[in-house]
Amino acid sequence: MERIKLKLANINVEFVDREQALERVREWAERGMVNVQVVYGPEGCGKTAWLRQSVELLKELGFDVIYLNPVEREFAIETGIKDVKERLLEILRETTDESWVKAVWALIDLGRELIRAGRRKIAILADDIFQAIGLDRAAIYVKGLLGILEYPPGDYDVAITIAATSEGLSRYEIGRHRWADLLAMWNMTREGFKQLYDQLPGPKPDFETVWRLTGGNPKMLVELYQSDWRADEVMRSVISGKMITRGFTTKWRRWLEKAVEDPDILWEPDTPEELINELTEKNLIIYFLPDRGTRLWVGESPPERDLELGIGRYVAWQTPIHREAVRRVLME
Repeated sequence: MERIKLKLANINVEFVDREQALERVREWAERGMVNVQVVYGPEGCGKTAWLRQSVELLKELGFDVIYLNPVEREFAIETGIKDVKERLLEILRETTDESWVKAVWALIDLGRELIRAGRRKIAILADDIFQAIGLDRAAIYVKGLLGILEYPPGDYDVAITIAATSEGLSRYEIGRHRWADLLAMWNMTREGFKQLYDQLPGPKPDFETVWRLTGGNPKMLVELYQSDWRADEVMRSVISGKMITRGFTTKWRRWLEKAVEDPDILWEPDTPEELINELTEKNLIIYFLPDRGTRLWVGESPPERDLELGIGRYVAWQTPIHREAVRRVLME
C-alpha cells in the first residue's frame, strides 16, 4: 500500500504507525459492518491521518470512497461515477462554511447514489463532521449513515461508514442510541511517534523530552515545532484556546489539584458531573476509557496507567501539555 504524504507545519512527512488501525479497516473491507463505526479520541491524535491513509487502502481494495473533513476543508472522491463527483464538487465550488455543511449532509445521499448506480463496494468516511453540523444533530446524522447499511436502494457486497470525532460530548449523544459502535483511538505508539519526530528537520529537544510533553500526540508535536520548541508558549496557547480560566480552576480546585496528579480521581463517585462535562467539553480529558487490548480500540490502546503521561485506568488527560496547562493556572 502506498503511504500518503502529510503536511506537518509546511513539511511533507510520510504516514507512519497505525498498522493495527489499518488492519481493522481491512477487516471491515472484507466482512462489512452492521453499525456505523464512530471513532473518538484526543484532538490531534491522528484520526484524520488514519482516515486519509484508509482512503488509499480502500481504493486499492476496489472500493468507491468518499472522504470529507469540513473542519480542515479537505475531501477525496475515488469513484468512476461521474455524477457523484460532479454533485459534490458543485456543492463545494464556492467553499463557504455553509457549502461544507451541505456537503456533510450530502454524503448520505451520495453514498446511496453509488449503490443505486450499481457500485458493489462503497465507503463513506466522515471526518470531524459533528463540529460542523452541531452536536445536537450528531445522532441524527449517524442514523442517516446507518440507513445506507440497513436500507440501501439496491444490492451491494460491502458498505463501510465511519465517522471520526474529537468532540468529547458527541460520544455521549451518539451512545444513547444503538446506531453506532463507539471505538476509541489513542495517541501514537512510542515507536511510531519516534518515526514522525525523526522526520522533522533542524535542531530539536531530545526525543524523551518531546515524548513526555506530548504523550505521542502529533498535533502537539507540530505545535512545539512551530513554536521553535517553546513548551511554555504552547501551554499558554492551550490555556487560552481551552479557556482554562482562574474562575474555572478556582471553582473546581478541590478536584483539579488531585486530578493533575492522578486523573482517576475524577472517576470517584462524588466527582460533580458538571466538572466532568466541562472537562470533556473543553477536550481536556477522555473519560471512561475502554478496557485495554479489546476491540473497543482502533489500533493500540494506551497503557493501563502512566501517571507521567497523565493516563489513568478510567480517565486520561488528552496530552501531558493539557494537564500541565491546568496545573499552571492552578498555581497562578
